Amino acid sequence: QVQLVESGGGLVQAGGSLRLACAASRSIESIVTMGWFRQAPGKQRELVALSTSDGSTNYPDSVKGRFTISRDNAKNTVYLQMNSLKPEDTAVYYCYARIMGRSYWGQGTQVTVSA
Repeated sequence: QVQLVESGGGLVQAGGSLRLACAASRSIESIVTMGWFRQAPGKQRELVALSTSDGSTNYPDSVKGRFTISRDNAKNTVYLQMNSLKPEDTAVYYCYARIMGRSYWGQGTQVTVSA
């Protein structure tokens, strides 16, 4: 099991940057898959970034080149660096971990990008 707590959301103008952090309640070094999803009002939750313990990352085309996921195993924290933000990036962002076939989610953090 793991508890995930996100932070770093807020209001930013288009073209700006934010860094989200996801603090885990246990060591993340052995968690194979961690990532970030987002959900905008009236839309389904969608993948933003995935990170595997072997160092691989995966991004959808909508954020590729703008968002970067990283892990700090010493701090048990996963980060999402978001640059060149657009109004369509506005959503609640959720941290995600998959452990032994079970999915875990944080409570979410709001990101709002103004035009």
